Amino acid sequence: MPIFRIMGGGNGSSSNNNNSSSSSSPAPPSTRSTYPGQRASARTSTYPAQRGSASMSVSSASTTSSGFMPTAVHRSGMSLSSSSTGPNPATAPGQNVVIRGTHVASGAASSASSTATGGGGEEPSRPGAFAVTRTSSGPAQVFRVTVPAGVRPGSEFSVHAGSRRVRVRCPPTSRPGQSLQITLPPEPITTSTFLKVADLTSPEGGESGGGAVAMSPEVAEVNRAASAKGGTAQSFLVTIPPDVYPGMQFTVSLEGQRFMVTCPPNAGPNMKVRIVPPTVREEPCAAPKTQVFEVVVPPGVRSGQSFTLMANDQRVLVTCPPSVVPGQKIRFQLPVQQIVGNIKLSYEGNAWQRTIRVDDLKFQWVRMQNDQVVEEDKVDFQHAAYVRKLVFLEGNDARMRTGSLEMNSAADAVVDSKLVVNNKTLLSYADIATVQGKTLEEKTTWFQNLCTQLVVPWEDGHIKMVVRRSVLLHDSVDAIMSLSREDMRKRWRIEFMGEQGIDAGGLMREWFQLVTEQIFDPDKGLWLSSQSNQMCMTINPASGISCPDDHLVYFRFLGRVMGRALFDDQLIKGHMVRHFYKHMLGWPITFHDLELDDEGYYESLKKLARMDDVSMMCLDFTATEERMGVRTEVDLVPNGAMKEVTNENLPDYLEANLKYRMLERTKLQMTELLLGFYDVVPEPALTVFDHQELELLLCGLPKIDMDDWQVNTIYSGLYETKGRQNQVVEWFWEIVRNDFDQEMKARLLQFVTGTSGVPSRGFSVLQGNDGNIKKFAIHGVDRASYMYPRAHTCFNRIDLPNYETKKELLEKLKLAVTTSAVGFGME
Repeated sequence: MPIFRIMGGGNGSSSNNNNSSSSSSPAPPSTRSTYPGQRASARTSTYPAQRGSASMSVSSASTTSSGFMPTAVHRSGMSLSSSSTGPNPATAPGQNVVIRGTHVASGAASSASSTATGGGGEEPSRPGAFAVTRTSSGPAQVFRVTVPAGVRPGSEFSVHAGSRRVRVRCPPTSRPGQSLQITLPPEPITTSTFLKVADLTSPEGGESGGGAVAMSPEVAEVNRAASAKGGTAQSFLVTIPPDVYPGMQFTVSLEGQRFMVTCPPNAGPNMKVRIVPPTVREEPCAAPKTQVFEVVVPPGVRSGQSFTLMANDQRVLVTCPPSVVPGQKIRFQLPVQQIVGNIKLSYEGNAWQRTIRVDDLKFQWVRMQNDQVVEEDKVDFQHAAYVRKLVFLEGNDARMRTGSLEMNSAADAVVDSKLVVNNKTLLSYADIATVQGKTLEEKTTWFQNLCTQLVVPWEDGHIKMVVRRSVLLHDSVDAIMSLSREDMRKRWRIEFMGEQGIDAGGLMREWFQLVTEQIFDPDKGLWLSSQSNQMCMTINPASGISCPDDHLVYFRFLGRVMGRALFDDQLIKGHMVRHFYKHMLGWPITFHDLELDDEGYYESLKKLARMDDVSMMCLDFTATEERMGVRTEVDLVPNGAMKEVTNENLPDYLEANLKYRMLERTKLQMTELLLGFYDVVPEPALTVFDHQELELLLCGLPKIDMDDWQVNTIYSGLYETKGRQNQVVEWFWEIVRNDFDQEMKARLLQFVTGTSGVPSRGFSVLQGNDGNIKKFAIHGVDRASYMYPRAHTCFNRIDLPNYETKKELLEKLKLAVTTSAVGFGME
């Protein structure tokens, strides 16, 4: 009899059957973990929602695990740890084992349950996150079928093969009533694996609490070893292949590198192991075209001192070589790329500029004066600046890394100018230099194209999240906090439990809006409305009191949601205070940011800086905090209560106050927010945006009622007498109405008020940073004094020169609005 290999499909499981064309085989075995309806919690959680580690039961040892809290072990330059999903014949749960003299604590709790179904079936029987994979495994399936009556050679007929219905072409030598043998490929099996929530890990030496557990000694050792080598530890979760048992070796491919791994004693087939590979050599980028520049060392520059210069239309940072004196010539090479216009990335006109270092092509902030790098003056309220430094560390759970956060001088902050993924360079300095001068729309298109390259292919699996509307935030937190960093870049599908809606984009968009609206709700105790701007939210320093057991979990969750929203071009519902966006981008924080946050506090510090003898104030290095009606003293430095403020240490006191108000008082929460954000979005990809653009990307363009805006605007200075009838004022409103699109209108609002948000009750209730109503104000100034419009965000006021023509006003206003925040100062 002829044998045919027929490609068939269906929604059932296949079988071998040599007797009947319609018999079905038993469904493939599946493992299910029971859902008790209410999770067992290892600890008691409090408002806003009860949380805890789920206790799951799994009935099969062959289940693939994807969530656990492993610990690390060193072996031949590589670290492993494993967590069993079922009974392990090698090691009883919780038993300590030793591999080559190194201690390993084996994972005891099962962390996931899998359900395998034929075809495309999935099982959304409980809320949470599911890792969905589709595989074709097993032998080909053979069936015998009978050619039906009336079928001629060469024609097709349909038959049932197991639970699948397939079409068969009758061979030339066959007739009705004859028996044929057909061969079908194995039916695709869809596996839906329920993922368990991962715990946060406190940095080494940090206290546990707020949803974070103490770092294990093994993981701490991994981080210390990586730090000693000048790098950052990075671990990966890999699945042990079938038929691999303790002591056997298998190969894995990580970030474009292949490693040989030995299966540890407490692991086995289909289990997950955690691998901390040694530092690998990064594949070098293709050698760029370079150009040699010869420059003269400026006067006053010493050996080892940095200075900046313009080369290839870019400002670069050069370090004076040893034994070179001013007046001598030096040479260096720089990659050649096309630069749009003669621009330099500057910062609010306060002389801070981001340059590219010649030696390693990393971005660095420098303060410039007369084209010379100058030392930072801590007392200078106009120029002193600090940038957050986030150091990534491995956590107890490989899915959830931890980190340390501090504020350093802006001159010490560096950012990579390239992005390498799987040993492939996706982003280079030349790309950033080309894109950073484009419009926001062009930048957004470029960024989304980059994100498309970071998305995990669909065939490698996707994530399905099932949530209940009644406890939406709670279910969403558990789902997101069970995902690895790789999962955060997979395709997502959202399903509201009990609803028939299919996620074609609308459900995802609704989910982003709902969860961010809930988490920013001040009643939750995690965020507060800013005292200086009613439209912006700031972190509640006392969130640990409102949610003592898991408040940090919510900030990690929000960071991940914000990163994913940016990744998917979605919007969130909540504007944050300005310096939070700067932290997310690694931008300098200045005393001006403190002024916007708390003008009274800023003015008090400014008065101290002007005093002849500050010791007369009898101050020490402490700050007073009032939480829940209780006033407490907080040390700004170790033993701050014992350190008196003098003229000599006043700069340190001012710096400590700025760091405390801008970061230290909410450092734990901000650390988790940033860690979550960078779990999705790589930092180099954000270097093309400024903090105003980041707010617009996350929150969208506001709906602005121009009539309401005009009616609730006041006039002063040269425009006080005529007001709206003044010719320049008329030009201003004509430009805003007719020449500015929605983006430019939003940027104008950011320029003057500090945020693109509009009060829900309109411009009539626009507030200043003192909490009082301060309407939008246009202040007339002489163009002989100011060339460009200036903004005073504390008072929602724009100083508008009395230009002679509408064309000049349009040019100068547009330039001020688009370049002031970050932006791009003309060379």
